[in-house]
This record gives sequence, structure tokens and C-alpha cells, in this order.
Amino acid sequence: MKPAQAADKLNRPTALVAQGPDDICDFTINRPNLRLGSSGAVVQQAQCYLNQAIDAGLDVDGDFGRVTQSATRAFQQCAGIVVDGRIGAQTWSFLSFWANAPDAPFC
Repeated sequence: MKPAQAADKLNRPTALVAQGPDDICDFTINRPNLRLGSSGAVVQQAQCYLNQAIDAGLDVDGDFGRVTQSATRAFQQCAGIVVDGRIGAQTWSFLSFWANAPDAPFC
């Protein structure tokens, strides 16, 4: 099976979209580790990405509460990465890629 076919079968993005001035969300370029209780523009960035990537329906309020944690877990499950409800390097990488992909949302 070709990579594009495999990605389509899994309903995942196939084309790389560069982060930068054309980024779908523009709250910040910082990517620190986030978890329950985190706040600020970086959480808004993550919430925006979650809304774009999986149509999470989050308020982009900058508060990493239980609803954002649940959406993070749903995204991680969908992406096939470690499901821990935290946003670290791996989750940021997948989030920015999926949110900026032309066929988003995916799950």
C-alpha cells in the first residue's frame, strides 16, 4: 500500500504544511509542555489547534482545564500517539501538522 493510501485509510494528513506566517492559529510560536492548570497564549494556541485538527469545540480561553485535557486525550488517541492528556513535543508536532493540513478536521 502506498503511503498516501495508508494515510487516507487512517484519515490522517498526507502533505506537510510549514508552520509560520500561514499558520492557522497565531497566538504564539512557543511550544512549552502543557498540562492541567496551564494557562495563557500557549494554551490558546493548543486549543485553536485542537479545534482545527479534530473539531474539538473548545472555547479558546487560555485555560487548560478538564475539557481541554479531554480534547487533548481524544486528539492523541486519534493521532495514534501517547495518550496522557498533556501537550509535550510529540503532541505539539502532531497538533501543528494536523491543524494546518488542508483536510482538517480529521477525527
